[in-house]
Amino acid sequence: MATPLDGLRVIDLTCGPAGGIATMVLADFGANVHKIDPPGGDPFESLAAAPMWLRGKHRTTLDLKTPAGGEQLHELVRSADAVVAAYRPGVAERLHADYPMLAAVNPRLVYCTITGFGPRGPYSHYKGYEGLVAAASGRMMTFAGQLPRPGPAYAAVQVGTHAASQSAVQGILAALLVRDHTGRGQLVETSLLQGMLPYDLTGLTTQQLMRRFPAQFPVDPLTARQAQPTLQYQPVLTKDGRWMQLGNLMEHLFHSYIAAAGLSHIYADPRFATAPNLPDDDREALREVMLARMREQTLDEWMAIFMADGNIAAEEIVSARDALRHPQLAHNGQVVELDDPHRGRMTQVGLLAKLPRTPGSVGNHQRTEVSAGVSDARHAPDPVDATGQTVPASTTPRPRHPLEGVTVVEFATIIATPYACSLLADLGARVIKVEALEGDGLRNLASGMGATKTTAGKESICIDMKSKEGQGIARRLVERADILVHNYRPGVPERLGIGYEDVRAYNPEIVYVSATGYGSDGPHAHRPSAHPIAGAAMGGALWQAGAGMPPDPTDSIAEIREFARRFMRANELNPDPNTSMVIATAALLGLHARRTHGVGQHVQTNMMIGNAYANFDDFLAYDGKPERPLVDRDLHGLHALYRLYQCGAGSTPDASTGSGMEASAERASEMAAASASGPDPATSGGWIFLACPFEEEWQALCRALERTELLHDPRFATEADRRMHDTELAALLGTIFCTRPAASWERLLTAHDIGCVRADRMTTGEFWDRDEHALRAGFVREAEHLRWGPYWRHGPLVTFSDTPERAGAGVLAGQHTLQLLREHGYSPDEIAVFRATDVVRSEEP
Repeated sequence: MATPLDGLRVIDLTCGPAGGIATMVLADFGANVHKIDPPGGDPFESLAAAPMWLRGKHRTTLDLKTPAGGEQLHELVRSADAVVAAYRPGVAERLHADYPMLAAVNPRLVYCTITGFGPRGPYSHYKGYEGLVAAASGRMMTFAGQLPRPGPAYAAVQVGTHAASQSAVQGILAALLVRDHTGRGQLVETSLLQGMLPYDLTGLTTQQLMRRFPAQFPVDPLTARQAQPTLQYQPVLTKDGRWMQLGNLMEHLFHSYIAAAGLSHIYADPRFATAPNLPDDDREALREVMLARMREQTLDEWMAIFMADGNIAAEEIVSARDALRHPQLAHNGQVVELDDPHRGRMTQVGLLAKLPRTPGSVGNHQRTEVSAGVSDARHAPDPVDATGQTVPASTTPRPRHPLEGVTVVEFATIIATPYACSLLADLGARVIKVEALEGDGLRNLASGMGATKTTAGKESICIDMKSKEGQGIARRLVERADILVHNYRPGVPERLGIGYEDVRAYNPEIVYVSATGYGSDGPHAHRPSAHPIAGAAMGGALWQAGAGMPPDPTDSIAEIREFARRFMRANELNPDPNTSMVIATAALLGLHARRTHGVGQHVQTNMMIGNAYANFDDFLAYDGKPERPLVDRDLHGLHALYRLYQCGAGSTPDASTGSGMEASAERASEMAAASASGPDPATSGGWIFLACPFEEEWQALCRALERTELLHDPRFATEADRRMHDTELAALLGTIFCTRPAASWERLLTAHDIGCVRADRMTTGEFWDRDEHALRAGFVREAEHLRWGPYWRHGPLVTFSDTPERAGAGVLAGQHTLQLLREHGYSPDEIAVFRATDVVRSEEP
């Protein structure tokens, strides 16, 4: 059976997980991937998850520093469709492996580069470790307060790597679609720093609104969530000492939980009559009632009750290793067994999506020497016109954007799926968002700021999908669509007239994407889900919680409340964007399969697999696999050479803080005012994140610190010695770093090419709002919102040299209702009736 990427040839020049996972996905779906290793091999191959991201690839070793190695690479590139590289800026040029050089060899080549901080800007030369990027961009400040200590906390789940790898796949697939029209390749760029963009839902918007409308936004409206979780998202301790995460965001789900838990009597108490929407004191009183009730039965007993009810979101908080045994993943075929030639039988995460008419296949880990010039791949075909005649590439019009001409109709709410569709809009697709009459539920949370991000670049129409007339309108929209995306539970699309069989009857080539919580069928498919559910079930929350979690069972409600708070802070927003990245990739795989094989199909993916991929570093099992390193109890990091350190106070100014984007005087003025209220690095010692895990980096650190005697200390002589004496090494380095402020250490160590950044300079919102690097690199773009006027939004996650991406504004609910009705053939009289009878609606600014 055909696969989506049959015949596609990819050259993988990357080392490590970001590029490795990107090319793994391409290989999983049929691409012929050749990985080029440097002499000595991939330095990241010792990591536990390397067998997974190396699967299904052919490998060869080339020394690109030699003329012979360069010639062999160029010969391989002549018949390649895509190259994926992960060099720091300047390295590819020195190796004659940069885009201009390889495009001269093969003009049809799509060349994707993945960097740490992007190819331009003050931090572009910094090493690209996930921890450095997370610390510099303020992500570690997201977890400040998770423990009762000051300063940032280590960000455990490698979301930047996850998002960058999926962005690379999306960029390559989009550029290949452009090449089908023009016959020309282009440069595609993404980075781990851009991979952090999805995880700032409202911070950038909040910074601007607090500045421009201080009366309406005196403080960040999401600050309160750092105190205690909402009642809907409460972690609870059960009778047998196991922790469960509840995820009943919607009120009807919360009421289902209350009934199933045997707590319906609470509504007779005037204090709780409006639950879950309660004043602070009443909310905390009800929290204690819930926590005490959940201690009365075991987790298995509660799960049996909730599963039978079918309308309650709940999962046990487990490790990624335990998540491999989740019955829904097994049912979906998203956990696979492979025979590795070096490690024996191995369990791994499987395909990120089901494409039934063009399925992927997980291949074994391979090591095959590939001879240069020998290829079973084909050149990209020249474009053809409607008569089948070849059209010279130079005369083929170039699309304005990679997905120009592609129409997506979205039936989805809250974050994961809507944001995935915004990613498609950033690539140039026309995305029509179908909302309920009252609008997407996210518009009612945090003053609707999150919806600015999840509706970016779209057109919105509000329809009563339960009415016959509303379903007729939806059909007209879908008849012209290339892709339909929904996040309903199984059975709901059919009731609304947009089930797959309904749609394919009138649009047989539709790429129909079901983005569910658990899957389209199976033991859990009928259950609701939300972001903390996937975070709990797939291992992310427990890892972020750090060593010592879960704690020993206790009957003290005060202690349960505190540990529940820590779990919820650990189980932060990331599961939704983690899923978004996989949904967008799945949609583009389906679109590519339609373009190459002429078939539409029902593409299926879900929150569980999205978060399994985000926890890639532990989502596999084999004999001898190293344990996932625990984040220490104080949430500093993984070990002495990859962790946070508090620094001493001093008077050295922080030269790394930028003043703003030169393109707008108003913008510069806003940022100057904002900077005046930020932390004063001249009087604050601050925190750094240090990343030097490899031997040569350890040696460079000792020289930079002028502590070369440590190189001869038997406790630290080898990596194994350093791990054995990790506590001593961390204490010693902590003493050294207390002698100077963070900004000074960042300048000193980066000058020696050692990974070190200040970790507490800004929050994520402040970073994207005012950091010079983010602005110079183009990672923030200007847009115009109908209600708030001009504003700065996060930039696209991937950029293109020849067909630029598009950064559209967020929209109001139903902002385009009238235009879309007119466009799809409705008369003024019909539209007037629809409005009068509440079939459609539009929000007024």
